[in-house]
Amino acid sequence: MPVVKGIKSENERFAGADETYCIEAMMQDGKALQAGTSHFLGQNFAKAFDVKFADKEGKQDYVWASSWGVSTRLMGALIMTHSDDLGLVLPPKLAPIHVAVVPIFNNPEQLDQIKEKIKPELDKLKAAGLTIKFDDDDQKRPGWKFAEYEAKGVPVRLAVGLRDLEKNLVEVARRDTQEKKLYDLNSLAEQIIKLMDEIQNSLYERAMKMKNDSIKKVDSYDEFKRRIESEGGFFLVHWDGTKETEEKIKADTKATIRCIPLDAVTENGVCMVSGKPSAKRVLVAKAY
Repeated sequence: MPVVKGIKSENERFAGADETYCIEAMMQDGKALQAGTSHFLGQNFAKAFDVKFADKEGKQDYVWASSWGVSTRLMGALIMTHSDDLGLVLPPKLAPIHVAVVPIFNNPEQLDQIKEKIKPELDKLKAAGLTIKFDDDDQKRPGWKFAEYEAKGVPVRLAVGLRDLEKNLVEVARRDTQEKKLYDLNSLAEQIIKLMDEIQNSLYERAMKMKNDSIKKVDSYDEFKRRIESEGGFFLVHWDGTKETEEKIKADTKATIRCIPLDAVTENGVCMVSGKPSAKRVLVAKAY
């Protein structure tokens, strides 16, 4: 999941911290999500709670502390970054099930034939570290199973029927693109292993493009107010560094300064709100 790394403004900084570092992600609806934070607390909390340590000279001093906010919101970020109206879309490196196998059969004899024919390739996938779900539940129709694994975000789904197997073919469906293809059974494991890397990279590149496309430079406050309402996304704008201007932006648009990017370059300009001098652009967006 691509993010923008930066430092929070004083208004957005964790209460009591000397500095707050963050990673900001862009969701598909044009809103930002603070995906994680790291707070440098200095000695502030140590002094409040009288937490000390002995230094090299044996003298007592207040500890220097940090606090990390990297938790369940990352799971929400993952879901909102990659998923679609059909359900979850999970990157293979994080998916609990990599391949769902749905056999198409009418009786136990056909199921046994399918199992025997495809087992060597499934064993190769397991040996490569992939998790396989062979769904031979005869109480659910194949279409129901397809929809279930689609909703669960399983990266790859196999539909395995005797008619295709007689031709040494297996239908392979990608969750990320909804693309379906017939793969040769004899090289099935090798192709799926390659496909996992392809899906992983494709999801990241798609999310990176979405993030990059959402970043716009704006210098006019009127233009900013209009575009943040109609387009959403990240806006790189000049800010005079004052709380008053930051609070006005929030009051006027419900947008906040998400961060001062770590890779922000020195760029002389004027604040889009006050017209006062500004040396760097900050990242502004509406957020969850």
